Amino acid sequence: QVQLVESGGGLVPSGGSLRLSCAASGGTFSRYGMGWFRQAPGKDREFVASINWSGSATNYRDSVQGRFTISRDNAKNTVYLQMNSLKPEDTGVYLCAQSRTGYQAQTALYEYITWGQGTQVTIPS
Repeated sequence: QVQLVESGGGLVPSGGSLRLSCAASGGTFSRYGMGWFRQAPGKDREFVASINWSGSATNYRDSVQGRFTISRDNAKNTVYLQMNSLKPEDTGVYLCAQSRTGYQAQTALYEYITWGQGTQVTIPS
């Protein structure tokens, strides 16, 4: 079964940028869609961005559209989330996940079957 490890989180000022990485091992990375989710203290986990197996399809939540970019490198078994113009409301633990399917960039949490441990992103207000 695939294992996912996120990295790249940190504390940056409002307006700053971060690039998150999610490295996969032990499974077939290139066949499946990948997603990024986030969870703030006391709030439900929410969808952020997703990408299909080839990178030809992506989806974003409305509040990050135009600021975040998801991409993947199947040769490196890694998915990325470039986050620009960060805001305090972007604060949370960011988790990557592998979808049960490959052709679509899924947005629903229940479509994802394997999760990483997460990386903390903090944008002070």
